[in-house]
Amino acid sequence: MRGILLPDHCREREREIGLDSLILVPVSPSIGLARLAEHLEHFLLSFPKLQTMQLRVLSGKVAIVTASTQGIGLAIARRLARDGAQVVMSSRKKESVCNAVRQLQAEGLSVSGTVCHVGKREDREALVSETLKRHGAIDILVSNAAVNPFVGKALDCSEEAWDKIFEINVKAAFLLAKLVVPHMEQRGGGSIVLVSSAAGYQPFATIGPYSVSKTALLGLTKVLATELAPANIRVNCLAPGLIKTKFSSVLWSDDSYMQEFDGTIAMRRLGEPEECAGTVSFLCSQDAAYITGETIVVAGGVHCRL
Repeated sequence: MRGILLPDHCREREREIGLDSLILVPVSPSIGLARLAEHLEHFLLSFPKLQTMQLRVLSGKVAIVTASTQGIGLAIARRLARDGAQVVMSSRKKESVCNAVRQLQAEGLSVSGTVCHVGKREDREALVSETLKRHGAIDILVSNAAVNPFVGKALDCSEEAWDKIFEINVKAAFLLAKLVVPHMEQRGGGSIVLVSSAAGYQPFATIGPYSVSKTALLGLTKVLATELAPANIRVNCLAPGLIKTKFSSVLWSDDSYMQEFDGTIAMRRLGEPEECAGTVSFLCSQDAAYITGETIVVAGGVHCRL
């Protein structure tokens, strides 16, 4: 194969992808070198298209991702769209939604967005109805919205702050699931991913109430997975560790906290939002068709168990 003289543009593409990584299928000697070179040229030039087709594991799917204008949510929305899904993004602020949608559309991705405060019933209902109006179906729900209005010792948390944490982090996730399930049933199945946290297994210092709410999502995942399995709706959970986002900056920007916490991370670094996104795409794909009720921890080796 190396003796075939390819056009310059093909030899450049050959170096980019490396022929050593390809599986070469034997062909008849009678085909002739010129004809073989022509076939190889066509393959090399079409490789990007083939690669894209292989990666679009969510083609034809419609996904809702809450709190998806920055951080982990934005990374998840981007990855689901890259993998072929039509994604509806949402957040509390219209400006944030518009900016995020423009950003991903500029990358050639099929996304749209709408304002949604998940703590408000009318906003949750509008998110679902808007998705159905635009796409006619719902296959995937990624419940990522969360708040943490309190930092300190758990017993110093006010009732108001406690209620807000559970209203957004747990109750809203449950109520959104209730809204989308009938539409997933009409499609013959679907996938729900709840975004919890490694703190749900091992509470993070100073954010105890938040950690408890994330433990609740681990239980909600198992309950819903059992109840929805007969409808072919899978429910799984993502538990990120300390990921470098604006939301978690209250932790990683504190040098004294990081000196203590860093020793618990086997990989000795913070995670990036993009390192969570592929896990969610996998859980929503056919590759995870026999996985439900599970939580995948993406935490750089932090020990997590209940």
